[in-house]
Amino acid sequence: MSGDSMQQESSSMGSGDQAQPVWARPEAFAVADAGWGWVDRKGRRHSCDSLDGLSKAIVKDAGAQVDLVWTPACDYLVLPEELPELHPAMRDARIRWAQWEMDEGWRQMSLFGLFLFGFLAYSKYVGKPLMAYGPVGLALLLFVVLGVVPWYQGRKRLKRAETRSLVGTAEDLEEIRFDTWLMHQKTPLTKVLLGMIAVVVLCQYFGAGSWAVSVKEAGLTKVGGRPTEWWRLLTAPFLHGGWIHFLMNASGLYYLGRRMEVLARWPHVAAVFLMAAWVGGEASSRFVSAPSVGASGGLLGILGFLLVFEFLNRSLVPQTATRRLLAGVVLTGVIGVVGFKFIDNAAHIGGLVAGMVYAFALFPKSNSTHRPRETGADRLVGFAAFTVLVLSAGWACIKLVG
Repeated sequence: MSGDSMQQESSSMGSGDQAQPVWARPEAFAVADAGWGWVDRKGRRHSCDSLDGLSKAIVKDAGAQVDLVWTPACDYLVLPEELPELHPAMRDARIRWAQWEMDEGWRQMSLFGLFLFGFLAYSKYVGKPLMAYGPVGLALLLFVVLGVVPWYQGRKRLKRAETRSLVGTAEDLEEIRFDTWLMHQKTPLTKVLLGMIAVVVLCQYFGAGSWAVSVKEAGLTKVGGRPTEWWRLLTAPFLHGGWIHFLMNASGLYYLGRRMEVLARWPHVAAVFLMAAWVGGEASSRFVSAPSVGASGGLLGILGFLLVFEFLNRSLVPQTATRRLLAGVVLTGVIGVVGFKFIDNAAHIGGLVAGMVYAFALFPKSNSTHRPRETGADRLVGFAAFTVLVLSAGWACIKLVG
């Protein structure tokens, strides 16, 4: 995987279009239909009879489902933000979505804040430290992730919609276009990986009898700074400590895995997840005595890979999108501090560093706007890593159900 692995994707477009990354080209999205209409997040097309009908569909959109639109003047599907005639409708919709996000964040903050206040009062009454109670850390984590973060994001979006033009800067539009294009790409490896994790979690819930028993059967148990059995380094990443833990990791993997699979190709997703999960498990064994489970090591490996890969390929991705990855690292650090009693920070750091090293080792710096193409060597390594992941998930299920 040397110079040959960096062969760039081919394109039949002219040199002017080749100077743009694929998501920025007019043909990044599908060919438009005749007349007026819009596309929802599931890819379904909805026709309208006029501009007024399209505007009304956007204004009435309660779930932010309008991803792309078309008009008689469009050869390809476009973002609604790219059509000035739709800006008034989009502004009204954005304000309503932002207000909903703020309200939902406030409800979650109130719920978990009440829970934390109750534990604070009780801890004062019995004279024990607040963090001595296990559920407190989880409640504080959910207070931040489900409450503070959505509220803050909604507040920023509301302020932008009320005080600035809808489109904002060129960087704003680039980021929206990149994210929309990304979500419309096919990413089978990420979906299969998520499916395997979901199957193992179901085996935990229905087969092992309880989450605690499942950890003993196939989680990363340790003795003397080493795993009790080496294979637990491979099975533990597929297990989770509960439904909330699973859903948080699954949502992160769904976005980061898709992003890596689209930009760097599927073989590297399998290889990085496997390597980072292993390294994260080794770090956990040496620095954390409690048993560990979860895909966080592999997930942080993908995050670390993307940070380095996008730094080395700055023309490939909008810089605002890359800065959001940095924000993800900061948020993960905050969550690790808040929930240090039940979050395996050693596995997180080990996985993050492993993913970064992988990207630095295999990808040279490039000014190209084209994604690197996978080679035969890449596919061989990716297939081997994927095979190990499948066998590991299968072995976890056998240990849990058997």
